[in-house]
Amino acid sequence: MKNEKYIFNAQTLKYERAVVSWGKRLLNVFMFVCASVVFSLIISSVVYNFFDSPKEKILKSELSGLKEQYALLDKETARLNAVLDGLQYRDGNIYRVLFESDPIPSSVWEAGSGGVNKYKHLEKYDNGELMIDVSQKVDKLKRQMAIQSKSYDEIATLIKGKEQMLASIPSIQPVKNRDLERIASGFGYRIDPVYKVTKFHSGLDFTAPIGTEIFATGDGVVETVDFSYGGYGNEVVINHGYGYKTRYAHMSRTKARPGQKVTRGEVIGYVGNTGKSTGPHVHYEVLKSNEAINPIYFFYNDVTDAMFAKIVDRSQNAGQTLD
Repeated sequence: MKNEKYIFNAQTLKYERAVVSWGKRLLNVFMFVCASVVFSLIISSVVYNFFDSPKEKILKSELSGLKEQYALLDKETARLNAVLDGLQYRDGNIYRVLFESDPIPSSVWEAGSGGVNKYKHLEKYDNGELMIDVSQKVDKLKRQMAIQSKSYDEIATLIKGKEQMLASIPSIQPVKNRDLERIASGFGYRIDPVYKVTKFHSGLDFTAPIGTEIFATGDGVVETVDFSYGGYGNEVVINHGYGYKTRYAHMSRTKARPGQKVTRGEVIGYVGNTGKSTGPHVHYEVLKSNEAINPIYFFYNDVTDAMFAKIVDRSQNAGQTLD
């Protein structure tokens, strides 16, 4: 039975069936539809602004992963830049100086690619700045590696006829260190283990058991064999000529004598803990014109490029030295 509505007629004092006009019915339908649409829009807006669709969740996950990859790539390019800086230093300050060749100007190393903005297509992305920054660093690395490769080709030509010089210049590590785990502290400002203040550390410290053999890192003549209680302990200084000297300190005992001619790889003493030392090690220095320079640039006969990168990382240890 259909539901019917009745209204009280005050004139006839009777209940009469209510008759709804078609216009009013259409108005009611229209109002219902409008209310439904408004309600749907409100629900859709809430869902859109506060809840992600499955597709949006996937896209956000992918975007997060890309950001992480770009951050890792940025760190890796920074590490590669540090290695390349070391190669450039050796190129300009050692190899080319040895062979009396002008170093590559900094303007060449830093030269850009020029031309139109090749990264413009990345500007439209939300993380465009990060993408452009990493892309620029990678492109710069590629350019500089190409320059470095060409430079090595030139140096290879200069090497011919320089056998005696090459034999004399320090170019190996002073102890057997194939796993590169014996470098305890690097060149530069470090914390003094006794006085606990920051001081300049003029060499590299290689840890090793007492009695481990220490090798001459290049041909030369032993200039000094000395001992001091509060300094280097048992030490040997070798003059390699061409303005280069090396120092080996804190030995348990020395094997070399003043005036002795030594060759690269010859044993000149043994690792110890003498002088101002807090543990068994050899303190190794390279001096050019009596000024200490970073020894890591003089291991080119002893390590591969990958190993050199590892040495750079380990030698940057800014903690406490052993002497």
